[in-house]
Amino acid sequence: MKYALAYGLVVVAATTGPAWAANGLATVEITENHVTARVELPGDLKADLTLTFEQALGLSAESIGLSARVIDPTDLSLTGRLPASSNVPVGFPVLIAIEPPASGPLAFSGIVSIDLHTHNLAYTPNSPLRLLAAEAGKKFQDITVSTSLGSYRAGGAKGGFSEFLIVADVRPVATVITEKFQRVQSKLDDNASSIAGAVLTTLQTALGAARTSYLANDALGAAEKIQQFADLVKQNSGAAIPDVWRSSRDVVNVAGDLRSGASTLKFSLLFKASGGS
Repeated sequence: MKYALAYGLVVVAATTGPAWAANGLATVEITENHVTARVELPGDLKADLTLTFEQALGLSAESIGLSARVIDPTDLSLTGRLPASSNVPVGFPVLIAIEPPASGPLAFSGIVSIDLHTHNLAYTPNSPLRLLAAEAGKKFQDITVSTSLGSYRAGGAKGGFSEFLIVADVRPVATVITEKFQRVQSKLDDNASSIAGAVLTTLQTALGAARTSYLANDALGAAEKIQQFADLVKQNSGAAIPDVWRSSRDVVNVAGDLRSGASTLKFSLLFKASGGS
């Protein structure tokens, strides 16, 4: 089934005031397909958050459902949701939630890219800091697609919304890669009935080729093949693969989930190819 969106320019001046302060935000600015927010929390915890949509409808400061809060890194209800051998850095114990109201007008197609930049953490080569995401109450998963200076900047991508944390994940990269391959495979399996048959076969073949390269100790070749998988998903999005997310949560953005899963898998494969362990 193909879901369509209509698009138009949305421009909202920067919003400030007590309402945003209560949500841990100093400012929220909306422009076409972009959200820029300044996080400011007690303890001089600060960050800049940018969301970039491929195509969005009904995007506003109210419809995005954005908030940030300080968390206790030792809270068992939180640590139990993290991957094994990972922890929230004490320098930035901040949880960001993006939970658009179910009755709101927000919808988007494709993926939303997330960029989180904070001076409370420092970037170092081969840093274990990663951007993780989870639906409320569920396990956090690595969605990192990039890390860089500034003092620390992490990028990710999603086909929907959730809670976000920067976490020190010290698991072996091989463990992470295996998990990410399984996540993409599970997304294909769980949504097979909504993907056109011929396209599903092509995608499974492409994913299998990436896995075969990885198992042959060719992480770079696997990264190239998983990018080909993502390109195939994008090319077939819409008619052959559902690619819309809506606030009502009545459809699954299968294409967005597959593309974002492939992107973070590629990040880990390239990390391994560069000598990361």
